Amino acid sequence: MARHDHDVEREMWDRYAAAPKNDTSAETEAVFAWTQWGADHGPGIELLGAPATVLDLGSGPGREAAFLATQGMTVTGVDLSPVMVETATRHWSGAGRVTFVCSEAVAYLTASTERWDAIYSSWGAVWFTDPQILLPLIAQHLAPGGRFVAAHAPPIPGAYGPQGMYGDGFKGRAHFHYRYAYTPRRWVSLMARAGLDNPAAEVVPPPVAGDVGTLLLTARGV
Repeated sequence: MARHDHDVEREMWDRYAAAPKNDTSAETEAVFAWTQWGADHGPGIELLGAPATVLDLGSGPGREAAFLATQGMTVTGVDLSPVMVETATRHWSGAGRVTFVCSEAVAYLTASTERWDAIYSSWGAVWFTDPQILLPLIAQHLAPGGRFVAAHAPPIPGAYGPQGMYGDGFKGRAHFHYRYAYTPRRWVSLMARAGLDNPAAEVVPPPVAGDVGTLLLTARGV
C-alpha cells in the first residue's frame, strides 16, 4: 500500500491550480467530458443515468460539476486543494445547485452519512487514491441502482499498481503523488470485491489510432 502525505499532495495541487494555463477556457467553461479529447469524443453524461444528486470526487476546476448543475442536478464536488475549491466556488457560484468542499476523498466519505444517486471521478480521485480503500466507501455511499463512473488514462503495459509521480519536475520541494494503474480486468475485480454491482471496464479508443485512449469504469450501487 502506498504511503500518502496528503499535506505534500495538497501543496502540489495548490501549485498546479495557481499556475498560469495556456487555455483558460478549459478552466472556465462548464463542459463535461470523460475523455481527454473533449466533449465531442466518447460517451457523455448518459452514463450517470438520471440522478437527482451527484458526487464528484476530485472536482478540480469544477467545470464538470458545474455542467451537471446546469442540467438541474444537485452536485457536490470534493477536492483536496483549497485553491481549487476556492477557484471553483468563485467561478461557478451562478451555475445552479453545486457546492465545492475541500477534503481528501476517503476522509470525506468516511465522515459522511449521505448517499448519492451517482458518484463519479473524471480524471480525479479514483485515479489518485488506493482503490482497495476508496471503492468500498463509494459502494457504501451509492444509492441502490445508482451509477458509479470513473475515467482516467489506461495503464502502461507491465506497469501496474501505485505509480509514484513527482510534481514540478525534479527541482525544488519534493511534491509527489500516486496514480493507480490496473488492467480493465483487474478494475472489474476490484469493483466487484468492493460491493459494486455489474462492474465493467473498457478503454475508449482515441480519435487517432496510436494515441492514448481513456480507461472507463462503470458499476451500480446495490
